[in-house]
Amino acid sequence: MHLATITESDDALSDRMIAVNLKGSFNTMREAARRLRNGGRIVNFSFSVTTLLHPTYGAYAATKAAVEAMTAVLTKEVRDRHITVDAVAPGPTATKLFLDGKPQELIDRIAKAGPLERLAEPEDIAGVVAFLAGSDGAWVNGQTLRANGGIA
Repeated sequence: MHLATITESDDALSDRMIAVNLKGSFNTMREAARRLRNGGRIVNFSFSVTTLLHPTYGAYAATKAAVEAMTAVLTKEVRDRHITVDAVAPGPTATKLFLDGKPQELIDRIAKAGPLERLAEPEDIAGVVAFLAGSDGAWVNGQTLRANGGIA
């Protein structure tokens, strides 16, 4: 993922972020809402950067904030079908996408930033998604769960 300050961003960067994060999520939500049976679950992905608001994440944070807004709106639109719609907003997670191209010093600093002093593992995030998609998450609706280890 390429990041740049808002000032240094070009149309190609914002177009790519909008196409993948915003339009991709919009299309997925639309089709899920059309095809799911009553009582189904939709789980979207945001990212905790929407509240951390780090420099160079302007376009990315904007598109993920839009996913959170669409999550809340779609909850109300499918209410008569008892479909829950939530979002998971992970923090930094030890995936190839996150780790590639970052110096180890930066990775270590990011890992130590949160109270749990580690990066999330993919399994940490998968557990949150499984909760929301399963029967235990049936009463959670229209929420964005920040699965970020407490990073403020």
